[in-house]
Amino acid sequence: MTAIEQTEARPRGTRLPRRARRNQLLGAAQEVFVAQGYHAAAMDDIAERAGVSKPVLYQHFPGKLELYLALLDQHCEALLQAVRRALESTTDNKQRVAATMDAYFGFVEDEGGAFRLVFESDLTNEPAVRERVDKVSLDCAQAVSEVIAEDTKLSQEQSMLLAVGLCGMAQITARYWLGSGQRIPRDAAAKLISSLSWRGIAGFPMQ
Repeated sequence: MTAIEQTEARPRGTRLPRRARRNQLLGAAQEVFVAQGYHAAAMDDIAERAGVSKPVLYQHFPGKLELYLALLDQHCEALLQAVRRALESTTDNKQRVAATMDAYFGFVEDEGGAFRLVFESDLTNEPAVRERVDKVSLDCAQAVSEVIAEDTKLSQEQSMLLAVGLCGMAQITARYWLGSGQRIPRDAAAKLISSLSWRGIAGFPMQ
């Protein structure tokens, strides 16, 4: 059961272990932040959505920013791990590209809308948020660049530049695909972008 499902399933007043309660609060907060944005969201709304009193919410998170950052950390890590799993899923580089593109499409397609906190936050003027968003983008690109550098004669700087381009294309096209109504099935859309990416990156020489 996901954190959001737990939020829906638990009536007000039910006592939960601390970890389960934290996950429940994060699930409720995600729904409110995704729907309303950071600035319009209120701790009252989140407590109400979670079915708890506001003091209970503050026992776990001292303020709205801390709650938002906890969610952001959770989903930035989820994206990074998805990219790493894609890269480690095969030694065939064409399939690696396809798996990595699909990881971004999968992250964006998730029904919880977590990608909006990472890629479309209305709080990027907050240094702690900007730092996390920039870091996950660079960490994903770094993971890709290590594969490029290992398998080609390109320098680390060249490999990183290509990796930033590939990851940027993946997340922007995945967001466009979702926003345009998913008129192309996810598998076909990810395959189309991976084909474009592979035609470019395959032109670099192997060691």
